Amino acid sequence: ELKLKDEECERLSKVRDQLGQELEELTASLFEEAHKMVKEANVKQAAAEKQLKEAQGKIDVLQAEVAALKTLVLSTSPTSPTKEFQSGGRTPFKKGHARNKSTSSAMGGSHQDLTMMQPIVKDCKEADLSLYNDFRSWKDEPTMDRKCPFLDKIYREDIFPCLTFSKSELASAVLEAVENNTLSIEPVGLQPVRFVKASAVECGGPKKCALSGQSKSCKHRIKLGDSSSYYYISPFCRYRITSVCNFFTYIRYIQQGLLKQQDVDQMFWEVMQLRREMSLAKLGYYKEEL
Repeated sequence: ELKLKDEECERLSKVRDQLGQELEELTASLFEEAHKMVKEANVKQAAAEKQLKEAQGKIDVLQAEVAALKTLVLSTSPTSPTKEFQSGGRTPFKKGHARNKSTSSAMGGSHQDLTMMQPIVKDCKEADLSLYNDFRSWKDEPTMDRKCPFLDKIYREDIFPCLTFSKSELASAVLEAVENNTLSIEPVGLQPVRFVKASAVECGGPKKCALSGQSKSCKHRIKLGDSSSYYYISPFCRYRITSVCNFFTYIRYIQQGLLKQQDVDQMFWEVMQLRREMSLAKLGYYKEEL
C-alpha cells in the first residue's frame, strides 16, 4: 500500500513538474507576443505621428500661401476712387441754413460749417442671401463645373467680363488655361527688340499687347500650357488675368479641403473680396509694378 502511494506521489510530482514547465513556456510565449504587439504598435504610432507632422507641415505651407495670396490681392487692389474724389474734388453740397449776423461772418464760417455737417460714414457689407445659399451648397459638394449655380453666376458677372478682350480666340484660350491651371506669367527680359523671336512677334511684342491689340508697353508675357509661343500682355490685361487666377486658386483650395481653419462665412467673404478685385480689374483699375 505504501509502495502504491509512493508511485502515485511520484506520478503526481511528474505531472506537477510538467504543468509547471508548460506554464512557464506559456508565460514566456505570452510575454514575447505582448512585446511584439507593443513594438508593432510603437512602430505604427511613430509612422502615424510622422504622417501627422508632414500633414501639418503641408497645411502650414498652404496657409502661408493663402496668407501670401491675401497679401498679394490686398497689395494689388486699387485705391478707392471715392476717397480720392472726396480729397481732391469739391466739397459736396449739403442742405441746411445757418443764420449769420453779417456777410463777412457767413463767408468766414462757411467752410467750418460745411465741415461740421459732414456725415459719419462707415463701411458696411451685407451678403446676397441667394448667392450665399448657393455658396453653402457648393461648399458641401465642391466642384469646378461652371454650370453649377454658384460658379455660373460668377462666370456671367465677373469671369467672362474680366477676360473679354479684342482678340476673342486668344481670350478663350486664356480662360481655358486658367481653368486647367496651366497658364504661366513671367516678366519680360530686358532683351533688345531685334532679338525677339518671330513667333513671339506674331503674338504681340514688347510694344504691342497680344490680347487688346493696342500699342502698349508690355512688361509681362504669358504661356498657355505646353505651347512654345509667348504672348506679350499689357499691365492692364495682366491684372485682369491675375485677378481671375487668384479666384480660381482660392476655390481650388476650398475644393481640396485645405482651408480647415476658416468657417463658411470667412470663405464666403474672401470669395466676395476676390470678386471685388475682378470687378475693379474689368473696370480698368490696377496697380502697375514699378
